[in-house]
Amino acid sequence: MAGVVLQTVTKNPLASASTLGIHSGTYFAVVASTVFLPAALFDNALFVAFLGGLGTFFIVFVLSGGNNATPVRMVLAGMIVTLLFSSLTNVLQIFYETETAGLFLWGAGTLVQNDWSGVRFSIPFVLISLAVILVMSFKLDTLGLGDDVAAGLGQNIQAVKFFSIIAAVMLTSVTVSVVGPIGFVGLIAPHIIKLLGYRKHILIVIASFIWGGNVLLFADILARIIDPSFSELPVGAISALIGSPWLIWLVLRMHRKQYGKQDSSVMAGRPAGKVSLRVLLPVLTGLIAVMFFVSLASGNYGFEPITFFQTIFGNSNEFEKNLIVDFRFSRALLALLAGMILAASGLVFQGVLRNPLADPSVIGITSGGGAGALLTMYVFGVSGIWIPIGAMAGSILFFFLVMLFAVRAGFQPAILALLGIGVSAFGSAVIQVLVVQADITVTSALTWLSGTTYAKGWSEITTYLIWPIAVVFPFLFMRISISDTLSLGDDTAKGLGMKVMAARFQLAFSAAVLAAFCVAAVGSIGFIGLIAPHAARLLAGPSNQRLLPVSILIGGLLLLAADTLSRTLLAPNEIPSGTIVAIIGAPYFLWLMKKNA
Repeated sequence: MAGVVLQTVTKNPLASASTLGIHSGTYFAVVASTVFLPAALFDNALFVAFLGGLGTFFIVFVLSGGNNATPVRMVLAGMIVTLLFSSLTNVLQIFYETETAGLFLWGAGTLVQNDWSGVRFSIPFVLISLAVILVMSFKLDTLGLGDDVAAGLGQNIQAVKFFSIIAAVMLTSVTVSVVGPIGFVGLIAPHIIKLLGYRKHILIVIASFIWGGNVLLFADILARIIDPSFSELPVGAISALIGSPWLIWLVLRMHRKQYGKQDSSVMAGRPAGKVSLRVLLPVLTGLIAVMFFVSLASGNYGFEPITFFQTIFGNSNEFEKNLIVDFRFSRALLALLAGMILAASGLVFQGVLRNPLADPSVIGITSGGGAGALLTMYVFGVSGIWIPIGAMAGSILFFFLVMLFAVRAGFQPAILALLGIGVSAFGSAVIQVLVVQADITVTSALTWLSGTTYAKGWSEITTYLIWPIAVVFPFLFMRISISDTLSLGDDTAKGLGMKVMAARFQLAFSAAVLAAFCVAAVGSIGFIGLIAPHAARLLAGPSNQRLLPVSILIGGLLLLAADTLSRTLLAPNEIPSGTIVAIIGAPYFLWLMKKNA
């Protein structure tokens, strides 16, 4: 029912509590209250979940352009808000593991109930919200004709939207408070009903109410068939396994009719002024050198430059000298190289796919790497050799899936962004299932999946990072100009004698190889491949030949800074570097989206 209301009010056929980030907001609100304000968790934490969901919807709605938001822009805003809240939730679960014990399984969505208390608690809220939506259903029919028509017929459209959204968020909050955030049901059920030919909202609401139950019941049965033991799989992950292919199919089926040709620069950085590379490259190199010094001189007691010089150039304290040289230096170098690789991968994907949101984490390649790594861990056990190999295999497999869908979608930028969300959701669902099945400790799983440079050094550099830099980077510097030709359009590129599909695949595959090696070394670090190219465009202009070296240096600088902050912000505790990047990157892109709305 919530999905029906959200799709009508936002005029977005892809709207649901999961795609608009409402689930992530409710989950974060409950976890944060569990840690900092447990007294607020009365009545199954319904009040906290409701405020979190309502606040998240408001943020996504405003930042995507409000009533003028396109479906693509709104779903992308929901994706970014989801990444932000997921990162913040991961931080709380890592540092407050005792207080949040049990919330990881609940956060994946679980129907495990010990008695009828959850049912008795939810029924009054469900019936009241159902009554409100049924009363509003005739007004929703009018609203579906457009705001101007509805206002012309005397309808108070703001009141209709307000009360409908309140009822939808209340339904979502009740669900989350009892069984956790279960995604994609609100997307699947209404579309099943609409495909059957229903058009009146009173019928769509009632039928979706029934079919939503059928979809989740099917997911629950499937979860118990896959794992018949008493350690049940999270049904939310199973519903995502079902729903993400449905989202991909829906986007491929409806993209011409529903979206048309979207603005490919929906969130592209716009040049503020072209700076000469003779100035820009030395400045960035100097900033990297400064950050390298700050990283080496920073430890559990903060920034200590005098102690650093005394340790390096003095003859005493051999332990401290080994700590700086063997631990901090190798880790800082690893962060620098990984950031460079991710930035180059993101820039290439953006150029090849003509999509300013293309990035290994956004189009699903890093989630494929995470799924491959955990699958390897579950099948073969913990091994320093097989886990990174599994990560690379998963990344490459998901790359081929994304390219297959890209061909089907005609490489339309906005559609590719939506398809990437579906692929990422599928990978994340596989990860959730494997974490529960393999009985991996929540802290270690979340740390690795968030992307971390912790306890990494020379071994990862020599095994995974040197080779792509030595082999793939020279290839990209020779071939990156192809992206400039591709940006002119396929017809123009073909007219200039280019074999478009072959050129696009070569560059995209090289970017996937870079991302795969990086996932194997440091896990699923996102946003570097988004932030670095956008920041580079603001400084160096649109030419990819100029962008590549600038993006590489900015990416290395960003991850080096994130690594330093991860060690020092809450020392001696450590925040995963990927979480630091996400906390910085998500607000930047939300601001950029609002600015360009």
